[in-house]
Amino acid sequence: LEQFEDNPFLPKFYKSPEKYAFPLELSFLASRYQQLQKELGAPDLFSDFTIADYFIDKSYIFARQTIKGDELNLYSRLFYIISSNLPRPDLLVFLYLDIPHLKDNIAMRGRSYEQNIQCSYLEAIQSGYFDYFKQISEIPILIIDTNDMDFVKKESDYEYLLDIIFQEHSP
Repeated sequence: LEQFEDNPFLPKFYKSPEKYAFPLELSFLASRYQQLQKELGAPDLFSDFTIADYFIDKSYIFARQTIKGDELNLYSRLFYIISSNLPRPDLLVFLYLDIPHLKDNIAMRGRSYEQNIQCSYLEAIQSGYFDYFKQISEIPILIIDTNDMDFVKKESDYEYLLDIIFQEHSP
């Protein structure tokens, strides 16, 4: 699971995105890279697959929406250097949720600095994901609409997700 940490730039970013986007995205890139290196560097001898709730390209998708100009060019160079050292997934699963449901989840998560996230920002991120999906062809992508699911509280919804992912897309 992605390890959430209190990123000192995140609350600042929500107050002043232009000023803090670059250090925020760099800090996320560094922490995600470290975690993936640690987790993927020592493969599990008892399993023939690895599941992650994110992969490094997520960082680039966000950065393309939040960073502009020369800072984006520098970020892109660093991203490609870092990401070339990591394995690519065999399957990318995107759990789609519409903006009102995303806002509900953000409210339930309860982080004070996230409560005023603009719908336009969430729409831009979501659009960034779909633009990314159109650009890659080497990874199969499975998009699952989860608007009518609660796979955290309902075991049947969780089992349904597992069935879709593992039965229809087994190696």
